[in-house]
Amino acid sequence: MPSRNWRFRIRDMMQAIAAIQNRVSDLSFNDFQANETIAKAVFYDFLIIGEAAINIPLEIQSRYPNIPWRVIADMRNVMAHEYFQVNQKIVWNTIENNLPQLMLQLEALMEAEEF
Repeated sequence: MPSRNWRFRIRDMMQAIAAIQNRVSDLSFNDFQANETIAKAVFYDFLIIGEAAINIPLEIQSRYPNIPWRVIADMRNVMAHEYFQVNQKIVWNTIENNLPQLMLQLEALMEAEEF
């Protein structure tokens, strides 16, 4: 049995996305890249997003196939195990292009699952 209910993990994902968006809201990519403290905090939030996603039951994941569960898990794995290969430009592009959509998808999931 998982140590934490999957619904809380969805909330963890959403809180980590919001934290990333708040941290970088006034930054350019160059600012982000130059600020090691912000970059590492963002990387940590990505680890939370990925770890939470990995622990969403397959039954729930299969109900929401448009959420890129595997990609999220893969990104977490690179950040955790291949940290020396993390490309900050890819992270930045993910922040700008993928996190807003992921947040909408998670909000829709929450609404559909009535919590």
